[in-house]
Amino acid sequence: MYAMKYMNKQKCVERNEVRNVFKELQIMQGLEHPFLVNLWYSFQDEEDMFMVVDLLLGGDLRYHLQQNVRFQEDTVKLFICELALALDYLQSRRIIHRSNYLLTPIFLSGHVHITDFNIATILTKGMQVTTIAGTKPYMAPEMFNSTKPTGYSFAVDWWSLGITAYELLRGRVLYIQLHSLLFVVGFFSTVMYPAAWSKEMVSLVKKLLEPNPEERFAQLKNIQDFPYLADINWDAVLQKRIMPGFIPTKGRLNCDPAFELEEMILESKPLHKKKKRLAKKEKDTNKSYSSQVRAKERLVPTVLEIPFFAQKPTLASLQPTWLHYAKHATGFSMWANHHYGLGSDHPQPHFQL
Repeated sequence: MYAMKYMNKQKCVERNEVRNVFKELQIMQGLEHPFLVNLWYSFQDEEDMFMVVDLLLGGDLRYHLQQNVRFQEDTVKLFICELALALDYLQSRRIIHRSNYLLTPIFLSGHVHITDFNIATILTKGMQVTTIAGTKPYMAPEMFNSTKPTGYSFAVDWWSLGITAYELLRGRVLYIQLHSLLFVVGFFSTVMYPAAWSKEMVSLVKKLLEPNPEERFAQLKNIQDFPYLADINWDAVLQKRIMPGFIPTKGRLNCDPAFELEEMILESKPLHKKKKRLAKKEKDTNKSYSSQVRAKERLVPTVLEIPFFAQKPTLASLQPTWLHYAKHATGFSMWANHHYGLGSDHPQPHFQL
């Protein structure tokens, strides 16, 4: 089974999100790793753009913290190793993720996967990034100083990993307001580490939360050479042969149903009504529209000028029947009417089984 992420074209145009959508697609098309939410197929129809990705039903780490799950140190240790392998893979492809790893989803087997590449960027060799992007409590100190010529690089993702590890071990999210470089450095130089944590884990987290990016653990080799992780079989980690200490409960949503239901109720263009909606739109083509609506409609086809069709080679031999239909569908609205649930009326990504 796979999940489907979809975005309404007109809303993307109205909110100037088209460039970001295709940047995310460009990045994800070239990636495939055991600890990423991988893109397998992308396509579009008259109204929406779609991405078929890995399906993870275990919820994200933040949700489980909110459910008062207490992650044991060995579990967090494995999470650090899995995410470090994913970051090393991204770094080898010169990608800075720049996101919040507490939103990392979990597979039902308990393994973590990095997702959401909508604010990721590709670093040109020999260059530094100067744009500020991300969630403030997870932003590395150098990002607050990025307007200067020095900028920042891959080390910012390892800082985010350190914040995530700290929060998982503490059992709660850090609700802090970060306003400046000095504030960040001051806060983390005085942060308290519980006595229950092993000295080795505290030392590792401190290495990830080193304010100076030149001294921070920012490569897989730093993690692998650290004595605390000397017992790790990295091949076994990569092959998911190490059993996580936390396994999400099967047979439940592993998400906040109130939030999910609210999103469903607010949907104004559900996909299961797409066939009727497109038929009505065609019927009303010759009717009068306001100049503003006409202007917006003229913009939407520009999205179609950029290729939005891709398939991972490794999926070809395992392609499920419904995905085969998606690949060859021309009258896509009828196919979507039979296979999709609720749709999206805004450009933020949504997921559908």
